[in-house]
This record gives sequence, C-alpha cells and structure tokens, in this order.
Amino acid sequence: MADIQELKRIASQVRRDIIRQVYLCQSGHPGGALGNTDLLVALYFAVMKHDPKFNMDAKGEDVFFLSNGHISPVWYSVLAHAGYFPVEELKTFRALNSRLQGHPTTHEGLPGIRIASGSLGQGVSAACGVALAKKMDGDDRTVFVLTGDGEQQEGQIWEAALFAPHHKLDNLVLIIDDNGQQIDGPTREVLRMGDFGEKYAAFGWDVMRMDGNDLEQTIKTLQEAQAKRNGVPTCIVMKTEMGQGVDFMVGTHHWHGKAPNQDQAQKALTQLEETLGDFPAEGI
Repeated sequence: MADIQELKRIASQVRRDIIRQVYLCQSGHPGGALGNTDLLVALYFAVMKHDPKFNMDAKGEDVFFLSNGHISPVWYSVLAHAGYFPVEELKTFRALNSRLQGHPTTHEGLPGIRIASGSLGQGVSAACGVALAKKMDGDDRTVFVLTGDGEQQEGQIWEAALFAPHHKLDNLVLIIDDNGQQIDGPTREVLRMGDFGEKYAAFGWDVMRMDGNDLEQTIKTLQEAQAKRNGVPTCIVMKTEMGQGVDFMVGTHHWHGKAPNQDQAQKALTQLEETLGDFPAEGI
C-alpha cells in the first residue's frame, strides 16, 4: 500500500486526467468523477486485492462494479495508473471505436471491466450475483459496488437491497455517493429520498458513513467494511462534493454532464498538480 501522501499525488493526477479526457472529446461527466476520485484511488491502491493481468472470473480477488457508469473517466484513469492498460490510451476517451466509451462496455475487451454499466440501477444486482457466487465457491474476497444518490431512485436498486440481506451477503459492500446532485438538479428537489442509512438499515443492512473526500477516513472505513463477516451486507453512505478539486465545479449539478471549454479546462488544471505525468494530447 502506498503512503497517504503518495495516494494524494495519485488522486491529483487522476483529477487532471478526468478534466483532460472530458475536454478533449467535449463530452462526458466530470462532476461526479472528480467527487469519487478519492474513493477509487483508495480502493485500487490501498484496499482491494486485485491483479492488472485481469481474469474475468476474479477468483481470489476483490471485485469492483461501477453502477453509475457515466463517471467512467475516473475509473479509466485509476485502472490505467494501476497498470491495467497504457495511460496514453486515456486520450481516446469517447472516440469512435475506442475501448474507453462514455459508459464502460465489455465488447472491446477492456481489462478491469466485467460488465457494461450506465443503465442506472443495475449494478447492485450484478454485485449481488457475484457476491453470492463467491460465497458458493468458498472465495472469501469482497465485492464493492458504487452507486449514485440519484440512482437510488431506480426501483431495481430496492429489489437488490432486499436480496442481499436475505442471502446473507456479508462479502458485499455497497457505497452510495451522497453528493446531493443529479443531472436535473439537487436530489432533494428532483425526488427527495430521505436518509439512505435509515432506509438500508430497515432493509437489514449494516450501515456505515464516511467523508469520501477524506482519503484517510475513506481507507479506514473501507477496510473496516471489508473485514466484516457478520452475516449481513454493508452499506456505506458516502458524503462527497460533486466537482471536488476544482473550485468552480464544486457542489453544483451544472457540471454533472458538461465538458469545460479550453479556458475552463486550463483554469481547472492550474488547481490540480501534475504528479505522474499527463497523457499525450494536443492543445492542453
């Protein structure tokens, strides 16, 4: 495991990669990707047992599913820096015939991606299936799945929320990105969901809470969740700021699905230290 300062260096570079990916193709979702950077850096560089050589069956490995697949730029950057594919491939984000599509896909065989995602609401169900399979196989590793708070408005989420405790999936950790924003506005205005922790507790989950933009707290909470084998699944309600790291993107739904122009991208990059080297790209 890298020390906390090195993890922060990785996170800074990942945030630069997000801005540059979305700027280059003038399409994508930077807000949530920036907000979830610390989480994915913590998972891939401090918490999960995983192998960049990549076996689809993941025997003996922890597994991560990105249910809110529109924040793919952060996952692509983390996978690249973790050694799954060359960092320079990030310049092909959302390009025609690229493996790095706007929502993760499997037909092009990108290492690290086990299911296509982005049709919101489906990721928890997939994670339940893999967690159940691991228990049946005697594999004691953990399945992590990230969902958005707006995504909790999907009915399929709640079918999975019933399934997991019934089958005692204590190797499953669901993380809800509770940033209070979705594409059409603040979640409380679009469809108020109340307290996620209280809801999941009522469904039979063990509930934890954390600040997802505090790397040290995030690592500690994830490790505690991973260590639990108490017969019930774990839900982590994670507070983040959409657009974290870039002052004019923080805390607003306006950057949920909007690409910066060149001046905005340059302004964002001045706030983010280049630590691991930028991938080759023209104009920025």
